[in-house]
Amino acid sequence: MAALQKRRHQSGLVVLVILLGILGELGARQIRYSIPEELDKGSFVGNIADDLGLELQELGERGVRIVSRGRMQLFSLNPRSGNLVTADRIDREELCAQTARCLVSFNILIEDKLNLYPIEVEILDINDNTPRFFREELEVKILENASPSSRFPLMEVYDLDVGMNSLQSFKLSKNSHFSVDVQSEADRPKYPELVLERALDREGDAVHHLILTAVDGGEPVRSGTARILVTVLDVNDNAPVFTQPVYRVSVPENLPVGTAVLSVNATDQDEGVHAEVMYSFLRVTEKISKIFCLNVFTGEISISANLDYEDSSFYELDVEARDRPGLLDRAKVLITILDVNDNVPEVVVTSGSRSVAESMPPGTVIALFQVYDRDSGLNGLVTCSISRSMPFELEKSVDNYYRLVTNTVLDREQVSLYNITVTVTDKGIPPLSTETLIYLNVADINDNPPAFPHSSYSVYIPENNPRGASIFSVTAHDPDSHENAQVTYSLSEDTLRGAPLSSYVSINSDTGVLYALHSFDYEQFRDLQLRVTAQDSGDPPLSSNVSLSIFILDQNDNTPEILYPALPTDGSTGVELAPRSAEPGYLVTKVVAVDRDSGQNAWLSYRLLKASEPGLFAVGLHTGEVRTARALQDRDALKQSLVVAVQDHGQPPLSATVTLTVAVADSIPDVLADLGSLEPPADPDASGLTLYLVVAVAAVSCVFLAFVIVLLGLRLRRWHSSRLLQATGVGLAGVPASRFVGVDGVRAFLQTYSREVSVRADSRESHVIFPQPNYADTLISGESCGKSQPLLIQEDSGFCKEEDSLVQVRLFFLLVLFEQERLKFSLISA
Repeated sequence: MAALQKRRHQSGLVVLVILLGILGELGARQIRYSIPEELDKGSFVGNIADDLGLELQELGERGVRIVSRGRMQLFSLNPRSGNLVTADRIDREELCAQTARCLVSFNILIEDKLNLYPIEVEILDINDNTPRFFREELEVKILENASPSSRFPLMEVYDLDVGMNSLQSFKLSKNSHFSVDVQSEADRPKYPELVLERALDREGDAVHHLILTAVDGGEPVRSGTARILVTVLDVNDNAPVFTQPVYRVSVPENLPVGTAVLSVNATDQDEGVHAEVMYSFLRVTEKISKIFCLNVFTGEISISANLDYEDSSFYELDVEARDRPGLLDRAKVLITILDVNDNVPEVVVTSGSRSVAESMPPGTVIALFQVYDRDSGLNGLVTCSISRSMPFELEKSVDNYYRLVTNTVLDREQVSLYNITVTVTDKGIPPLSTETLIYLNVADINDNPPAFPHSSYSVYIPENNPRGASIFSVTAHDPDSHENAQVTYSLSEDTLRGAPLSSYVSINSDTGVLYALHSFDYEQFRDLQLRVTAQDSGDPPLSSNVSLSIFILDQNDNTPEILYPALPTDGSTGVELAPRSAEPGYLVTKVVAVDRDSGQNAWLSYRLLKASEPGLFAVGLHTGEVRTARALQDRDALKQSLVVAVQDHGQPPLSATVTLTVAVADSIPDVLADLGSLEPPADPDASGLTLYLVVAVAAVSCVFLAFVIVLLGLRLRRWHSSRLLQATGVGLAGVPASRFVGVDGVRAFLQTYSREVSVRADSRESHVIFPQPNYADTLISGESCGKSQPLLIQEDSGFCKEEDSLVQVRLFFLLVLFEQERLKFSLISA
C-alpha cells in the first residue's frame, strides 16, 4: 500500500514537472524544470527542442549538447526526441544535504554558433528517509529528589528529508512519571527532552524503561524508535551548567593543524567528585571526528586536519558536560570557516575549433570556455583577458562563459599559428592568476597566385647545344600551403617558323627546368620568345605568367666561305692575268670571302700564305685585294702560284685557303702562247703514253693548224682589200667609225669586269673558260671604235662591218679551241 501511494505521489510530481517546464521563465533566457528525487534512469525531465525552438534534426546538425562543471552528469539529452532525461537515479540528500531548496544548474550548448542556454532543475524531496536516533539506547540518571517539570536532554534524532518530510514530533511510551518535549527556540539545540511529570521514589522504582518514537510528516509517515533506561539516583544536588548555551567562532580555512579553535566551559556547584566535569561530543560523524578534537578534561576544541572552506564552510557541534554522578548539561558550538584566497582560477575549454579558415569574417567564434574560482566573495571574482596585440577579443556569455572571437580577417601567409594565452585573475589579496594556452591553426585558402621573382627573364645559351640539355630554370613561389602551393609549369602555345614552340623547348611541369629539344643554330634564328605559366593546384586554381627570352649566342662553327674566285667542283685551278707593264700596287684580283658567323667570329683577315715568287704580290689584310708589290720583270715566271689564307677571329680561329694562278702576259696571243707553261707537273709515277695516243694528238694538231693558216690568209686578204678601199674612199663616205675592242681592250675588259680566264685540269680534260662580263657596268666610249688595232669583237653592228667582226670572233675562239685540245692531250700524256 505504501509503495502504491509513493508511485501516485511520483506521478503527480511528474505532471507538475511538465507544467513547470511549459510555464518556465523563458523570458529570462533560462529554462527551469522540477523533478522529484529517486526517479528511474531515463525519466523524462523536459523537451529541450521545444523549449529552444529547434527542430529535431537540428539537434544533431547543430551539435546541441550538455555542458556542466565539476559534477557528474545527472542528465542526458536524447537527440532523437529532444527530451532531457535523467542519467541515473538522483538522491536529493546526497546531492544537497539539508538545504531547503536543491537546484542543479548546467548549460545547453549549441555547437555551431557556440551559444549557451542555462538550465536549472529543482530536485524535489520525497519522504524516503526514516527519522533515526544517533543511539538506539540511552541511559538517563535522575536524582530522586528531582522536582517535577525538570528536563533531561535525550539523544538527538535526525531525518535527512526536508520540509514536511522531515522530523515533526515525538511519542513516548505510556508511563506515569515522564513525558517528552522539544525545545522550539531558534538558538537552542533541536533535540528532545525528557520531562519529569511526577516525583520519583528510588525505593519504589529504581529503574524505568521507556520507548521514544520519532515521527516525520511525510506520506506515508515514517518513524524511528529508541530505548531509554531511566535510573533513579541518590541525591546529587547540582548538575554541570555551561557558561553559555551556544558558542560561536570564526576561523580561517588556512588554520594550522593543532591550533585551538575555542574552549567550552561548564561549572558544577557541588563539591568533591560531584563537581568533576568531563566533556564529550554529543554526536560525532566520521568527518567531524577527523577534523576536530575535544579535550575531555579542559573542553578545548582544536584542529586535527586541514580545513577547507570549499568543502564545508560551517560546522555545528554538540558538546556535553557530565559530572561523576551523571548529571549533565549540553551546549552547541557553531564554527564558521572563513574563506582564504587559496585557489587559483580555473579555465575549462568547453568547445571550439583548433583550425579556422583565413577567409572567415570578423566575429567568428574560435572557442567557448568557462572560468571559475572555488573561492568565494572577492576571492572568487575573476577577470579574463588576452593580449591586445592579437586579432582576437573576448565576449562575455552566461554563467562565467566567454567566447573567443576574431576581430579582423586572418591572413595565414602572415601568421599561420596563434598561441593565444588566456589570463584569468581573481580579486583576492594577494590576487591569484592562471594562464591557459589555446592553439589556433589558420587554415589556408587559395588566395595567392604563384609569383615569379622577376617580371621577365633573359637566357643566353651558346649554339650547337646538345639536345635534351637543361638551359634554364624558373621558380614561382606560392605563399599558400599544401595543394594551394603546389605549382605546375607550362609553356604558352605559340609557333616559330610554322612549328610549335613546344617542339623546340620543353619544361618540366614540376621543377620548372627548361630543356632544349633541338640543337640551336645561330645562323637559323637568334632568339626565342616564350611565356611560362605557373599554376597552383587550388580550387579554383590561380596562375601567373612570365616572359622568357632565349638568346642564341654565336659560336665559331663556320669556316670562312670564299666567294671569289669560286672553287670549281672538278678540281681545276683558276687563272688571273697580270700585264708585264703592271706597276707596283696594280690590282690583279680580289679574294672575296664571307663567314656565316657573327661578331668577331665573322671578322675576316687575309694573308698570303705561299707564293712561287716571294715579294712579287701582296694581299690586303682586310680587303683581300691581290696587288703587285713591285714591278714585273722579265726574269719573273709567266705563271705565278699564290696561296691566300682567309681566317676569322673566333676562338679557336677557323680558316680557308684558295690557290690563285696568275698568268703574266701583255696580250691574248701571249696568253695562248704561254698556256702550255700552265700545265701541271707530270706525275713521275705515271706510265708512258701509248703510241696511238701520240699519233692521234699529232694528227689533230696538224689539221687544226692548217685550218688556222687558211683562215689567217683569208683575213689578211680582206684586210688588204679594206685598206685599198679606205685609200680610195670608195663606199665609206659618211660611215662613222665603229667602236671595237682589240687585244689590249680584252685584257682591260678582263681586268675591269673581273673576267675570269681559268684553266681547269683533271685526269681527263683541260679547257679554257671566260666568264660572261657584266654588261650592265660596261661603258664603251666612241674613241675605242676608231683605233687601228685588229678587230676582235664588234660592239655595235650599226657602226662597223658585221662580216669582219664575225671573222675576228671566230678566229679568236678557234684559237682557244685549239689550245684546249692541245692542253687536253698534253695533260693526258702527262
